[in-house]
Amino acid sequence: MSFQAKLSSGEFAVLAEMNTPKGIDISDLITNIRYLKSRIDAIAIPDMDNGVMHMSALGGGALMRQQGVEPLIHVYGRDRNRMALQGDLLAAHVLGIHNLLVVQGEDMVNGDHQDATVVNDLDETALLEMIGSLTQGTDMAGFELKGIPKFTVGCAIASIADDAQLKREVAAAQKKIDAGAQYILLPPVFDTSFYTQMIDAFKSLNVPVIASVFLLKNVGMARYISINDPNSRLSEDIIRRIRKAKDRENECIDIAGEIIRSLKGAAQGIKISALGWEDRLPAILDRAGL
Repeated sequence: MSFQAKLSSGEFAVLAEMNTPKGIDISDLITNIRYLKSRIDAIAIPDMDNGVMHMSALGGGALMRQQGVEPLIHVYGRDRNRMALQGDLLAAHVLGIHNLLVVQGEDMVNGDHQDATVVNDLDETALLEMIGSLTQGTDMAGFELKGIPKFTVGCAIASIADDAQLKREVAAAQKKIDAGAQYILLPPVFDTSFYTQMIDAFKSLNVPVIASVFLLKNVGMARYISINDPNSRLSEDIIRRIRKAKDRENECIDIAGEIIRSLKGAAQGIKISALGWEDRLPAILDRAGL
């Protein structure tokens, strides 16, 4: 069953996130895909996230299709103007890439090409409207397309600090849905009680809500996230649990699996990010019962 069919039917969808390589050696990427392809519904592919140059998401999506896996690529306006974005999306459809996630491109301050020119020709809402125009058969200049693409398009939600910001983000998400978003992807949160509250708030918009789970690797990473991303609500209890574990890597996998299990009844899907530990994704799915 396709990712779009899962969303339409109300079934639980499982996504894994994989970055393309910084170079042309795709051997690790292909190996990880082959281990996962029978257990997931699609692979989400960021496009030079954090301002770090990689092989494009469009290229990564084409590779996924070659391996028999459904891709879901990130789309944003930081690096491309409206002409390049439209051209890439037409190419994506022809290559069999029909799932999109419109995101806000991260700041270049921590990137590896800080002298690159930031474009930002279109914001998220304008991007969604542009995709809607393409699927109606015209480009942004009003010219008719020869052949009409079809996409399943989602929007991403910013991290949420409190109930007031939650209300603001729900209102912002409604505008994105009005512009064409068909599903919502939430950021990772380690407090499952608050995360369930978030999911319920966005479910009121009557589109599928997909939660994100981030695999911690060690105490240092957990501590960094807790300090630099307080909206993730990563508690001292989790940090202490990892620190005291005899096998810390295994404990991190257990934590990811537990979070997924706790969210299965609330969200309509899950996206798992392992940031270089993609070979641990099968173990996470095992712990999550997926």
